[in-house]
Amino acid sequence: MSEPAAARLSAIWNGDLAWSFRRSPVALVSALVLFACVAGALFAPWLAPHDPFDLRTLNLQDAFAPPAWLPGGRAQYWLGTDDQGRDVLSTIMYGTRVSLAVGVAAVALSMAVGVSLGLLAGYAGGRVDAVIMRVADVQLSFPAILIALLIDGVARAALPRDAHASAAVPVLILAIALANWVQYARTVRGSTMVEKNREYVQAARVIGIKPLAIMRRHLLPNVLGPVLVLATINIATAIITEATLSFLGVGVPPTQPSLGTLIRVGNDFLFSGEWWITIFPGAALVAMVLSINLLGDWLRDALNPKLR
Repeated sequence: MSEPAAARLSAIWNGDLAWSFRRSPVALVSALVLFACVAGALFAPWLAPHDPFDLRTLNLQDAFAPPAWLPGGRAQYWLGTDDQGRDVLSTIMYGTRVSLAVGVAAVALSMAVGVSLGLLAGYAGGRVDAVIMRVADVQLSFPAILIALLIDGVARAALPRDAHASAAVPVLILAIALANWVQYARTVRGSTMVEKNREYVQAARVIGIKPLAIMRRHLLPNVLGPVLVLATINIATAIITEATLSFLGVGVPPTQPSLGTLIRVGNDFLFSGEWWITIFPGAALVAMVLSINLLGDWLRDALNPKLR
């Protein structure tokens, strides 16, 4: 490692944020849990005991096998199997991939839309600000899950039946993103209205820098702090929204099961004794979302200079 790179890493490790992270047991445990979930999802093809999508390896005679530590359990199916004979542990790892991908992509898209509109509204003001904020106010009067259901329903009606399955994940990402951009827009607008009156922005205007350049080079870096905290927490919200939509049957198709789809399938057998089909995917969803929320809370406090 080169000396400048080592110096940068040392500065990051000795910085206030890293020091706060090392001193927070909740943040450390949450990071470890989230790391385990992400690693299991990313490396599922190599870590999962079985491939739940390989029909050649499925055997219906293995269906409803209980976890390995219960009577009748099998060592190769540590968390049991579902109604199709798929290993529950493997389906959780593959399902987590879909849930994380949808959540992160939806937050990235909603953040891009919200930050752009918030910068424009805060900097331009006047009618531009009024139009954007009135649209945001109208959207806030509807629950986010309802907006996502509406967008998904429109996509189902507009797309051909055979094309909806392949476009289900992009449509779901778009639906969740459009349901959550308002929070970023309102946060960035407030910060931009404060920052645009500072001396460095006035100086940039005097020397003739164009408004788009001012927003990109000067305002954006100074309003990203609250946005990053909001994005961290909203990843958990997006994952929950995806799981809710999939549980309702309007999310990802059964060929690409997420944690919400697995919980919906297991819910049909919850009271017939096969509780592990829905309990373990539900526990994985809770652990992942809780760790993200706790990390978001820590990041919010760590970036707040009044709490240092």
